[in-house]
Amino acid sequence: MKLKLLIISCVCAAVVSAQPKKQLVRIGGGNDPEVTKNWPRSEAGLPAFQKFLDELTARDLFSGNVLVMHGNDTLLQKSFGFADKEHNVPNNADTKFNIGSINKIFTRTALEQLRGERKIDFSKTLRTYLPDYASPIADRITIQQLLDMSSGMGDFFGPKYDATPKDRVRSLSEYVPFFIDQPLAFEPGAQRRYSNAGYIVLGLVIERLSGMSYYDYVREKIFAPAGMNDTDSYPLDTIVPNRAIGYTGPKHARTNVYTLPGRGSSAGGGYSTVADLLRFVRAHAPKDAAGGYGGGAEGLNAAVEFEEGYTIIVLSNYDPPAAQYVAQNARRALGLPVDE
Repeated sequence: MKLKLLIISCVCAAVVSAQPKKQLVRIGGGNDPEVTKNWPRSEAGLPAFQKFLDELTARDLFSGNVLVMHGNDTLLQKSFGFADKEHNVPNNADTKFNIGSINKIFTRTALEQLRGERKIDFSKTLRTYLPDYASPIADRITIQQLLDMSSGMGDFFGPKYDATPKDRVRSLSEYVPFFIDQPLAFEPGAQRRYSNAGYIVLGLVIERLSGMSYYDYVREKIFAPAGMNDTDSYPLDTIVPNRAIGYTGPKHARTNVYTLPGRGSSAGGGYSTVADLLRFVRAHAPKDAAGGYGGGAEGLNAAVEFEEGYTIIVLSNYDPPAAQYVAQNARRALGLPVDE
């Protein structure tokens, strides 16, 4: 339980800040120094970075895919470890990994599209768009506050979620009972706190305004136009070619299948590949931006970084901070700023 709480608090922290002439938007935290203090570290240069990756993998600290681009030039694309240990299936360039909270970026993108169509005003309350939402908090919080995680809404993880058979959680509405009775943690706009529940209700807003399921909307309006054919919130019990199994705990000895909902959501839990996430960055990241997206939980970790023409994408089927630590060391190898 201590590890689970550590993952949620460290990986799901949201940070938004600005740099001159650049926009930094990072959902997901960095690596935990207490976890990585005895891990190898890359020196400058790609040869050193590849040696670092080999050592990390040899010590069974990393399993996943790494893509490093500069403009249109591929500097490094390589797979490590196994997508399925039981059947000795290695990760490959087409492996689909659970990307955790990176789904929130898709949700934000969908809402920006709907705003561009004049279907939503972010300054309006949640009640404006979900008039039948069964809680009075809908009258007090705005769409912008939900996006910024300043609404006061909390999480859907908790005793109710833990007690529910996960295969029953297959639509956004089936997440709502886990948090509908929760009071706001603070007055809307007074502070910021990471909120998975807030992004569930944003997904419900997308469904109401578009007349489509959230899954159909992002597939048709975001993934398909960008050519992201290997990205989706696949149901857990559907056979999906090249889907990685997540491994968690000491020595990554057990799978995370019993911790996952039956299907991911507008808050997280979809699947993607390094190539598809590169397509998303090219289609939707602001020009001349510096920043990234991240996500993770037990048996899954994802990091996307873009700055100064470089794009770093790391996906892992191991516990955090596996992918984020690799991404940080890729930045160090490339001479980009690193948060120590």
